[in-house]
Amino acid sequence: MEFIDPAIEEYARLFSDPESDLLKELDRETHAMILQPRMLSGHLQGRFLSFISKILRPNLILEIGTYTGYSALCLAEGLRPEGKIITLDVNEELEKFTRSFFDRSGFAPQIDYRIADAKNEIPTIAGPFDLVFIDADKRNYALYFDLVIQKMNAGGIILVDNVLWSGKIVDEKAQDKSTQALRDFNQKCLEDPRVEKVLLPLRDGLLMMRVI
Repeated sequence: MEFIDPAIEEYARLFSDPESDLLKELDRETHAMILQPRMLSGHLQGRFLSFISKILRPNLILEIGTYTGYSALCLAEGLRPEGKIITLDVNEELEKFTRSFFDRSGFAPQIDYRIADAKNEIPTIAGPFDLVFIDADKRNYALYFDLVIQKMNAGGIILVDNVLWSGKIVDEKAQDKSTQALRDFNQKCLEDPRVEKVLLPLRDGLLMMRVI
């Protein structure tokens, strides 16, 4: 489901800052070589992630769901010189591909890329987090939120991808477990007084929360 006319989205891309050459290559290689390339954040969302990170100037970013590393590289653009991003994924098959792009970027020393189950790994990370990006298995979104919210700095930002789920979120006929989990998650966040929130129809829906 397209939330924005493709011509409008293309216009928005043209009038946003360009990707780096490395990100263009990563996008191209992901589409050519990797299954489900739609999972990649892409130009417009990537520039948004970079923009938010540059506003915050975070010391510590947590990303749940690395995929091929596009979003991690975008988020890393705003890190303080002493800052780092911890990015978690369970897909060992993508590690070599993803790490090769991290190693070629200027952010390699600041990227802590872990092949690990986020449910088990997050409790071992002390924090505090300035910025969190959740883009992993949808049925565990509520759990990931609960694991990170207590470790956020005041004023920190939590970004959550795919919260419109190709429009299924508003389709009453869609009753699959992932769609229902996302409906429950969105409602949970709406009712949580610890965060201010705005849901943006960017790509597949991006929920942005500021920790009070």
